[in-house]
Amino acid sequence: MSDVGGVLRFVHLLALGVWIGTIAFFSFVVAPTVFAALGASGGGPVVSAIFPTYYAVGLVCGGLGVVTALLLARRARAAVRWRAAALVLAVGLGATAWAGLVVQPRAQALRLATRDAGPESAEAMTFRVLHRRAVLLNALTLVAALGGLGVTAATLRA
Repeated sequence: MSDVGGVLRFVHLLALGVWIGTIAFFSFVVAPTVFAALGASGGGPVVSAIFPTYYAVGLVCGGLGVVTALLLARRARAAVRWRAAALVLAVGLGATAWAGLVVQPRAQALRLATRDAGPESAEAMTFRVLHRRAVLLNALTLVAALGGLGVTAATLRA
């Protein structure tokens, strides 16, 4: 493969590494630490302030992963494998987009409304549903990014 192919592979792997690292670090280190130190009432605003950047990183890295996989598919004999990687990564990108552009803004608005309405209000119950949905979307994104990395590793090894 030419130098362009090498650059595409590098960008692809870098995007996946940053994406997976961001998800893992935020989910397993940052959020639990913030909530342990500040409790739910103090941790919520901190984590909410991080979310726009978190989702922006996910959208950029996921988008780069999909695009570079498709570009690599156009250049490779193992095109079907690169397309498979792009498809798996597109699932993660879709989950990130849904969580960041739909679920998180709604949850943020409800989190603020819940402070005034109380923990047993309809707003609080809806917030909990949205929070569970965001957690599931985050897990789906992580699984998809890891799956895309696995397909990429197998493709590069072949």
